[in-house]
Amino acid sequence: MKLEGSFVALVSPFKDEKLNEAKIRELVKFHIDNGTDGIVPCGTTGESPTLSDQEKDRLIEIVIEEATDKLTIVAGTGTNNTDKTIKATKRAKEMGADAALVITPYYNKPTQEGLYRHFEAILKAVEFPIMIYNVPGRTSVNILPSTVARLAKYENIVAIKEASGDLNQVSEIISRCGDSIKVFSGDDSLFTPILSVGGVGVVSVIANIVPQELKTLHTTFVEKKLTEVQRLHQYLFPLCQAMFIETNPIPVKTAMNLIGMEVGDFRLPLAPMSESNKQRLIDVIKSYGLLT
Repeated sequence: MKLEGSFVALVSPFKDEKLNEAKIRELVKFHIDNGTDGIVPCGTTGESPTLSDQEKDRLIEIVIEEATDKLTIVAGTGTNNTDKTIKATKRAKEMGADAALVITPYYNKPTQEGLYRHFEAILKAVEFPIMIYNVPGRTSVNILPSTVARLAKYENIVAIKEASGDLNQVSEIISRCGDSIKVFSGDDSLFTPILSVGGVGVVSVIANIVPQELKTLHTTFVEKKLTEVQRLHQYLFPLCQAMFIETNPIPVKTAMNLIGMEVGDFRLPLAPMSESNKQRLIDVIKSYGLLT
């Protein structure tokens, strides 16, 4: 299992209010052809809160069918229910995913001890590689470096997707955990800074539309071509910002539809972009030559 580089936080395409299975296969092939290192179905960008358990399993199953031995598959299985998360993670393992992305429990707002026990229960129940997902802006809880370090004693905690936006926190995780837990940026705009302090990759929103550029940024960093890394970072920065004009994944799915990728609508409670924000998005994607 390759656990570094550019991983895409895959959108969930819909048609007639159902999963568009043909489009899922098309998107996976798109990422294989464009050098993406890993694929993450059923995450936040995939509108996981609105997917039924059956839809999540089917989406993961299709990705596995198309991507096994071609991309690293990290299936989103986390919920705010520990037992439900354990069951979903077991299913992902049985289906053949390489690892599971497990978000910190949202809404429950557990203490650090509660977070530790949540992940510990999962790790003890399922012998399977786990990537912790820390995104306090969505969950209202921040897993601290000290808690991540406590969990590092379990070999099946292999990585953390860090979307706290705090480089000090990222640095402290790396300092405390060393090579035992790999750090992925959960924010596209912080991919380069997180690489610079010891991170290994990104779980990316913009990779849905510019996968080659994200792959190239990582490769160029590994090759220590720092001037080119800086150029690519600055080049991609406006696109990173545009993807969060409104709540993710509204802008990225809108952009994908505008450039002909036809991934369908959103599920409520997400709604289409306002016209003013949509025009801002159009102006940005035009500047990249993605829309004429």
